[in-house]
Amino acid sequence: MKVCVVTGGTRGIGAAIARAQAGVPGRALVLGYRGDHARARAIVAELDRPDSPVRAVACDVAVPEQVGRLFAAADELGELTGLVNSAAVLERQCGFDEISADRWARILGVNVIGLATCCTHALDRMRRGGVIVNLSSRAAVLGAPGEYVDYAASKAAVDTITRGLGLEAAARGIRVVGIRPGVIDTEIHASGGDPDRAKRVGPTLPLGRAGTPEDIARAVTWLLSPAADYITATTIDVSGGR
Repeated sequence: MKVCVVTGGTRGIGAAIARAQAGVPGRALVLGYRGDHARARAIVAELDRPDSPVRAVACDVAVPEQVGRLFAAADELGELTGLVNSAAVLERQCGFDEISADRWARILGVNVIGLATCCTHALDRMRRGGVIVNLSSRAAVLGAPGEYVDYAASKAAVDTITRGLGLEAAARGIRVVGIRPGVIDTEIHASGGDPDRAKRVGPTLPLGRAGTPEDIARAVTWLLSPAADYITATTIDVSGGR
């Protein structure tokens, strides 16, 4: 059975990706999540099927041992062919000079080092090729001044990983691609201290609205599919023109 791992797979964009990928006979999903056990149980109950099983594994991607357990769960189900790195953290908006060393460490530990650890586990398992999709952000390009330059910097690092690893892994039949979401209507804005950000900013965007998790999930589904098999080592904006 083919297996796809989705980190951060029980909420927001990650949950939308899980729903888009679920229900395909012969393909299993393993969803990583950090803390909300009830939410994880609910999405497994919603999506799990005998011919397309879904498992949820508690995993802070910043903790290598937990990442190991996540991929061990995938091994139990079959052959890893897909990885979607959706797990990320965002801290409250502030100026650059207010960002503490501890906050830098938290952001980089999850958004960069955790993602890289997951990529390494995937490379070890994709013996016959596969696809890695890394979730970046338009903040990587815009810089997020006065809001969260640390988050923006971490996502710029993700773009570099996507480019470099994509070039390294191409000869092994592994595609590595990225998506830069724009302003998407999810709970992450509350983490930044601005829960209404999507509603406020959405009407100012070229397409006149904030994005939805499903907008990103459709793009991820395409990148994981054979329809995108000539795309690697690049990151695509899905941002309503922002």
